[in-house]
Amino acid sequence: MQTSELKTQFFRRPTAPVTEAPTPSAHSLVDAPTQLWFPAATAQPQTIPQPVRRRSLNLSKRPFLKHLFIAFTLLALLTMGFIAVAGAGLIYMSDLVLPGVQVMGVDVGRMTQSEAAASLSSAASQQTIRLTHGETVWLLAADELGLTLDATATAEAAHAYGRSPAAWLELIQTGAMTVSPTWTLDTAVTQATLQARADELAIEPVNAGLVIENGRVTTTPAAAGQLLDVTATVAALVQNGATAVTQNGEISLVMQTVPATITDVSNLVAQAEALLSTTLTIQATDPVRDESVSWVVGPQVWGSWLTLTVDQANTTQFDWAIEPDKAAQFFAERNAALGENRYLDAALALTAVTDAIKNQQPSINLRIYHSPSQYVVQAGDTFAGIGRAVGLPYPWIQAANPGVSDALTVGQSLTIPSPTTCCRTQSWMASGLW
Repeated sequence: MQTSELKTQFFRRPTAPVTEAPTPSAHSLVDAPTQLWFPAATAQPQTIPQPVRRRSLNLSKRPFLKHLFIAFTLLALLTMGFIAVAGAGLIYMSDLVLPGVQVMGVDVGRMTQSEAAASLSSAASQQTIRLTHGETVWLLAADELGLTLDATATAEAAHAYGRSPAAWLELIQTGAMTVSPTWTLDTAVTQATLQARADELAIEPVNAGLVIENGRVTTTPAAAGQLLDVTATVAALVQNGATAVTQNGEISLVMQTVPATITDVSNLVAQAEALLSTTLTIQATDPVRDESVSWVVGPQVWGSWLTLTVDQANTTQFDWAIEPDKAAQFFAERNAALGENRYLDAALALTAVTDAIKNQQPSINLRIYHSPSQYVVQAGDTFAGIGRAVGLPYPWIQAANPGVSDALTVGQSLTIPSPTTCCRTQSWMASGLW
């Protein structure tokens, strides 16, 4: 045997006996073995998993169902769109104000025009306007100024505006649709209201003037006055009243300046100072007591009693007058110095002082008067005795006490008339009525 043949036989696998394989039956898949045998010594039997069969709807293999699904979806979308458009159309064509429309801050959306008009009328009744000037503020209701809301016209405007392109553009830009209200202004009512309150703001102009202080003449400056310009204020309300009401805002009252008539009186200072050149001596005489007193009054005193006014018709002249209230304190002090029941007649004293200043007289004479007094009856008093005691004729005492008999009672109060109403004491003494 050749060496090559020996090698071939050594490496050749032994030939297995040939057996005839059985013919598979018709159910080969069912009867197929679930395990495979491997001749290798290390091989283990393995189980082959059986696939689970599921049913699925494959639209790609069923085009009819795919088209039916798409058609149903489109029909649903079209139906919803139609309903939305139809609903919007019904709202658009209805009497309702579209949502988002506001008037004077009131949301009138989803209201009928009549409901919107009623709501706006109620809101308008609460609207106010602030009329201001400086620190002065008048808070007035709209109807007090003649402003009346046309609620029907405003509701119609709100209904129409919500259906305009401008409204939707405003809604996009600002988030709201605002409609201006329709107001009517009765200017006659406005003028009457303003005129009735005009005096609250009126300031009279002050002319330049002269005053006397401590016997010296000084000037006071002129000052312009003011008046409410009713016509101009009404015009401002006509132009801005509706806006002010809508926003609860304010309108400035228009004022008119009133200039002073006299603005310079410096040319009168020297003339007024010449008036103060006199020093007065007041001589007061008491004829009952046969006494007299005197007071020296300088221009620094009596000058403070004067009021100087410039003649508007002739600004080169001024007038002066004594104010009784300013002189009253001086004469009250003089009367207190005279003692009880004695006084100067203030009216006569002022007349005498006025004449003295006007004529530049250095002195004046006044009379001291006596006022009535009370006397309490003592034991043994008679009318005649009382008359001698007080220095008056007893018939005057009897006349001053009507109804009192000659039989006086101790403690009885009698009125003693003023001696200045009687004749001179000496004449009564000479008559023997004592």
